[in-house]
Amino acid sequence: MAQPRVPGGRGEEIDLPCGETKRVRSLDLGLREFDCPCGDTHAVVMDVHPPDRFLPEFLVDVLREAIETTSEDMPEFGTPHLMGIVLEEFPRAVVSADVSDDGDVGAGIVWVTDFDSRRLHEIIVELVVELMEHAVSHAEDDSAVSDFETKMLDFDVSEFVEQYRAERDLSEDDVYA
Repeated sequence: MAQPRVPGGRGEEIDLPCGETKRVRSLDLGLREFDCPCGDTHAVVMDVHPPDRFLPEFLVDVLREAIETTSEDMPEFGTPHLMGIVLEEFPRAVVSADVSDDGDVGAGIVWVTDFDSRRLHEIIVELVVELMEHAVSHAEDDSAVSDFETKMLDFDVSEFVEQYRAERDLSEDDVYA
């Protein structure tokens, strides 16, 4: 017999972007991606994961200082905001579940993507670069805009992600993969 889909319930399942389902409780804090019966690998992100899973701490600090959030529940820029940007850009490729009522999950919000964890990492970096480019475009200093655009021409997202993951010594089994 199928488990009931009760929000926050102990047998809750999340409908994945591919059409399959997954028990929310199988998504533990250390899981960063999983192989799905559909044949794809899906990334898993939880609100308790630090944003430096994807971005260097200095950049997270800059984003926290520069971005004003409007949420009383999440007043500081963090992983939920990063996932909100991804969700906005790829609404059919990301699903989320509020699991705050289930203390055994260990998180409040869970996101599962149609992308594996590496591709999600690249997407987040791409979107943050776009966000930064937009912010710099509002600067009144034309040389700063030009300098940023020149540097971004040389910036390779895939190479950055490769180096960042290697620097953090990330593997499939590590907490921040």
